[in-house]
Amino acid sequence: MTIEIPAFGLKAYALFFSKYGATRTFRQSELDWIVGPSMKKKIFSLLVRSGWIRKQPGNRYVCVNPAAAVHGLLEFRVPGIMKKAEKEYSFTRLSAIEIWSDYSYVQRGIEKSPYYISVLKKDMRYWKNFFNRNGVSHYTNEGSTIGEHVILIPVTKLKWTEKYGLKVEPLKEAMRQAKANDIYAYAYSYMRKKYGRPAT
Repeated sequence: MTIEIPAFGLKAYALFFSKYGATRTFRQSELDWIVGPSMKKKIFSLLVRSGWIRKQPGNRYVCVNPAAAVHGLLEFRVPGIMKKAEKEYSFTRLSAIEIWSDYSYVQRGIEKSPYYISVLKKDMRYWKNFFNRNGVSHYTNEGSTIGEHVILIPVTKLKWTEKYGLKVEPLKEAMRQAKANDIYAYAYSYMRKKYGRPAT
């Protein structure tokens, strides 16, 4: 798993990989004559935390192969990250249909992978910081980018049920949305077969 890094980190990675490839190790002292001690510490911390280099025994480091690092930028991480959240949330809209249909309907690919998540308005600062910390692009109400991203839907009240260790809006609402759009007919049919007709 890798996450996006700022230009200064990418340049440092490029320097290390051009000199050592993905098999030879190196030390932090490689940057002694280039940047100051605090910047050197920042660069190595960023590259390790973001998955571009790995720490080895003896305070040495090795680069992750660039093909693996770039591919890792497109891995699906949001469901795992959400299990660590400390505030309430609820997967909603197409994401709820996806979860309740046991992923028989999947709205995502590596090109575009949106997650719709309802959160309390009062917790918006927490969620923005949470996704920034985890290197996940996020928008409020609408937005899009290449790869995985989150659309935060601010609400005043949340209703959710746990499924697969995730908080998701109630089945009745997911089925109502699936029924309203022919695109989700297969998912709606799957849910009706599995759960029956939702109570009115």
